[in-house]
Amino acid sequence: MLVIGKKEIASIREQAEQGYPDEICGLFLGSFEQEGSLRRVAAARPAENLNKLRGRDRYELNPLDYQRIEKEAAERGWEVIGVYHSHPDHPSKPSETDRRRAEEIWESSESWSYMILEVTRGKVVSWRSWVLRDRQFGEETTQVADESRAS
Repeated sequence: MLVIGKKEIASIREQAEQGYPDEICGLFLGSFEQEGSLRRVAAARPAENLNKLRGRDRYELNPLDYQRIEKEAAERGWEVIGVYHSHPDHPSKPSETDRRRAEEIWESSESWSYMILEVTRGKVVSWRSWVLRDRQFGEETTQVADESRAS
């Protein structure tokens, strides 16, 4: 289960709508609890999508942003627990490209949370979170809390 605050959802929705018609991306910081079955988001941090040639249907998270965000997580006693990106004018479910790229990273372990926001004509119409297990994405339950632990 992914637990995320209303403030973080609002922030990533705004980022996705402003970035339309291109894909946006970013990372979730927080903690793994209950032996990893609960992922609690403390903060959502945007990252640059370096894929300028296919920005409407692909994202490539800037590695410098990843390093900066990972450093912030460590300084605050958090971990990177997930990634988010948008699907302009496509459903909020993982594409085969999403699955293959996640599989490259998570060969033998359960992945981070992968949240996908469906943006249709510039407005977020849905968002869902997924976890890669045994080379397949399965949807994870998402709970929106009134507040995250910190920001």
